[in-house]
Amino acid sequence: MTLIPWPYRLLALALLAAALIGFGWIKGAGHVQAQWDAAIQQQTLQAATMRQRQAEATVKVVTEYVDRVRVVREKGDTIIKEVPVYVPVQADVACTINRGFVRLHDAAAAGDLPEPAGDADAAAARIALSAVARTVASNYQTCHENAEQLRALQAWVNEMKAIAKH
Repeated sequence: MTLIPWPYRLLALALLAAALIGFGWIKGAGHVQAQWDAAIQQQTLQAATMRQRQAEATVKVVTEYVDRVRVVREKGDTIIKEVPVYVPVQADVACTINRGFVRLHDAAAAGDLPEPAGDADAAAARIALSAVARTVASNYQTCHENAEQLRALQAWVNEMKAIAKH
């Protein structure tokens, strides 16, 4: 006969089983938590890498845009400065710009429809042909700047797509 009665033995075995199950549960939970922490750390690292690549791509695109716009402005400014060479004073005197042309040009620049033409539109607007040439050159310069801005935006979007795929 043993010194420990059966109910106490069963209780001891149940306590030992509960302790082993608890130990396994805690170790398993710790392992799952470690895997979770590693996955979170990897995602954080990937997000940081993506942000870094996006920042580098943005700097590259903006730098290229600024350089291209500077060239466009220099060319446009040169063209505007050359207007007196291509449109001399004699052309200013010989060619009159009527009010109708001015109204039509201003409406087109604003993106509006002009008012109906009338007799007053036939009169001279006292605007020199060289002023019209400077205005048109300036408008084209702005158009080219806008085109460069759009190209830069498209390049930036394409760069962001390429980064997101990796």
